[in-house]
Amino acid sequence: MALPTFVDRVTLHVSAGRGGNGVASVHREKFKPLGGPDGGNGGPGGSVILRVDPGVTTLLDYHHSPKRRAEHGGHGAGAHKNGAHGSDLVLPVPDGTVVADRQGNVLADLVGPGTELVVAEGGRGGLGNAALASAKRKAPGFALLGEPGDELEIVLELKVVADIGLVGFPSAGKSSLIAAISRARPKIADYPFTTLVPNLGVVTAGETVFTVADVPGLIEGASEGRGLGHDFLRHVERCAAIVHVIDTATIEPGRNPIDDLDVIEAELSRYGGLEDRPRLVALNKVDVPDGSDIADITGDDIRARGLRVIPVSAASGVGLKELTFAMAEIVAASRTAKEVVVPQRIVLRPPGVDGSADFTVTEADDVPVEPGHRGWRVRGTKPERWVRQTDFSNDEAVGFLADRLNRLGVEDRLVKLGAIEGDTVLIGRDDNAVVFDFKPGIEAGAEMLGRRGEDQRFDERRDASRRRREIDAAMPERGENETRADVARRLDAERRGGAAGPMSYEIGSADDPDWAEDDPGAGAERG
Repeated sequence: MALPTFVDRVTLHVSAGRGGNGVASVHREKFKPLGGPDGGNGGPGGSVILRVDPGVTTLLDYHHSPKRRAEHGGHGAGAHKNGAHGSDLVLPVPDGTVVADRQGNVLADLVGPGTELVVAEGGRGGLGNAALASAKRKAPGFALLGEPGDELEIVLELKVVADIGLVGFPSAGKSSLIAAISRARPKIADYPFTTLVPNLGVVTAGETVFTVADVPGLIEGASEGRGLGHDFLRHVERCAAIVHVIDTATIEPGRNPIDDLDVIEAELSRYGGLEDRPRLVALNKVDVPDGSDIADITGDDIRARGLRVIPVSAASGVGLKELTFAMAEIVAASRTAKEVVVPQRIVLRPPGVDGSADFTVTEADDVPVEPGHRGWRVRGTKPERWVRQTDFSNDEAVGFLADRLNRLGVEDRLVKLGAIEGDTVLIGRDDNAVVFDFKPGIEAGAEMLGRRGEDQRFDERRDASRRRREIDAAMPERGENETRADVARRLDAERRGGAAGPMSYEIGSADDPDWAEDDPGAGAERG
């Protein structure tokens, strides 16, 4: 079985490194058994980067090894030690590589040495409990997990970056012409489809140095998939000019230079995007007597179309100098008009669910629910990232997640859409979503400070908290000179159905909701 030496299209599976986990640790030393949280953060995972390397001319390496993975980030440790960063995986690709997804959508066009594409970004490292500590959460007993890195399949397609593209029928002499004007040594034989891969040659004409590439196997119907030309027509797209190599000494019946030119031009026109390229016509094999006569007969007809015609012979060298300098003239003019390609770094990031919001909430009909309830799906960059970073075996970490989602407004959005207690809520993608039972009006609290042995998260009735929320909700609609205390009196009056006085209740009395919540028996004793 023959192994390929040139590959211009591969499917590559890339996986970025996972971020390291943060750690929950408490500083301990002599006479300081509880010195505060000192858990370090996890290191970010390595990214997968495609970089244009002028020394690479084929995608053969990725044909043999189609799966590539970057390094994972290290986990955090105590004493404020952060995890190591995962090393990036840099994959060299040829100049002119087009990156697309499996559906054919072009993600990037890599042109110019040094151009980079971060095709899969490494996952973020999780925060340790030292970074999660705050004035209200002085000693977190949890840390965040590292995020998984991006994982996707991409299609790499090479479009050879050459200055001149040689097109023509099989056995027209394209490979012989490249061998005659450059140091390239392609395989040459006297039968059709000898050339199975594009050949590149470097040509020097005066002070101009340029590259020439041939396109194998162009025949009638190539643009529709016939023969080999359809697979290699893409390599003509980046050429500054097109040179028709026409065989003037063909022995096939019914062929002549004019018809060959028309057939190849028709295929280029069907492929599209090449109408603006300058054309040259090289009438090859004029060293053969019949070939020289046919070139003289048909040359004037081709020139009448506005094309420059140069009779050449790859075997004897006739007309090669004139052809190379004509090519150099077109290349020099193209380079003068062409903008300088500056190497750039491109980072692929998936678009957000909604550009104007941090998340979206939609009703999900495919979610199994109890009778009388509905299913809801929450999608968004932040909620999905927070879920991935949560250690669900730690109750405090789950409470921290609930507080974050509540502050983001997920609970309020669900209530506005008609969600009720007991509905099923899914956060994340379809394949690995996390399922919650909706229970509105409960503040989770990653670290609740209250009476020993009591957990306010399970207290259904919290008058003071509810009253504060009602006041906060009414503040934007208050009068011009109305203070927060005035808003509180007005709400109390509306709730009691009476006129608002200087104070709706006596502080410390049975009607004081704050006092009653702190000491339920105090109001009765004072009464």
